[in-house]
Amino acid sequence: MEKHNTSSFEGFILVGFSDRPHLELILFVVVLTFYLLTLLGNMTIILLSALDSRLHTPMYFFLANLSFLDMCFTTGSIPQMLYNLRGSDKTISYVGCAIQLYFVLALGGVECVLLAVMAYDRYAAVCRPLHYTVIMHPRLCGQLASVAWLSGFGNSLIMAPQTLMLPRCGHRRVDHFLCEMPALIGMACVDTMSLEALAFALAIFIILAPLILILVSYGYIARAVFRIKSAAGRKKAFNTCSSHLIVVSLFYGTIIYMYLQPANTYSQDQGKFLTLFYTIVTPSVNPLIYTLRNKDVKEQLCGSLGNRASGRASSRHTI
Repeated sequence: MEKHNTSSFEGFILVGFSDRPHLELILFVVVLTFYLLTLLGNMTIILLSALDSRLHTPMYFFLANLSFLDMCFTTGSIPQMLYNLRGSDKTISYVGCAIQLYFVLALGGVECVLLAVMAYDRYAAVCRPLHYTVIMHPRLCGQLASVAWLSGFGNSLIMAPQTLMLPRCGHRRVDHFLCEMPALIGMACVDTMSLEALAFALAIFIILAPLILILVSYGYIARAVFRIKSAAGRKKAFNTCSSHLIVVSLFYGTIIYMYLQPANTYSQDQGKFLTLFYTIVTPSVNPLIYTLRNKDVKEQLCGSLGNRASGRASSRHTI
């Protein structure tokens, strides 16, 4: 027993895609590219939201929170993944694994709740347009964002320590490319039914409850849109919400599959590629989705690029 307890604090070996060595170099290039796109795209959204006074609205406040969240989420997992993909060393320290698990769980939970908050914002904008500024006042926006962040980190504070403290009987090989809860639970050499039940109960509040709020909000939004008589009005209302709906679909589709199934039915190969999808693809396409489908962001981005280009042209002309 003492030996098992001691081994629990040793480092881990992240197997990742080492069983497919021909994929590792390709994945390294793909992951690095998406990571850089994530940083560039989300930093652009944050800067535009901060610098343009026209974007000082609840929608862009929450969007800036989402962009910051995506940057933190990818930075918490991608550098270690790149390190393991590039060389033969696949190890991660116990402390490193604990930190990674905590932040992956925490930031994933924050995003679930934040997407529900953004859906409520869209409900207020479409269904209560005359009272929108009164309903979504700055204090409420700050409180809703705080609830999202505290919910995610509180959930992780419960689940991460219990997952890490499971007896593993000397097993150190994690059949994944990051320290994720389903993979670590699957390594345990004891019955994990009670922990899985706790994880499912918390997932109801962190994953399913926000999803229900999103669906209810969009049910009211759909009813309001269909009552709009003009085609232009319906199109404007649809464009206001379509970006958020796409992001919700991409994120929740993978999260529900990953965390709301028993560990004994969990396929590691499917889990790896789904985790790869919501770890690198979703955070990198979020800025693209919001930029391409949002008139205000496109105008500000084009204006900034146009001013920079004209400034360079003036400088050359002066020289």
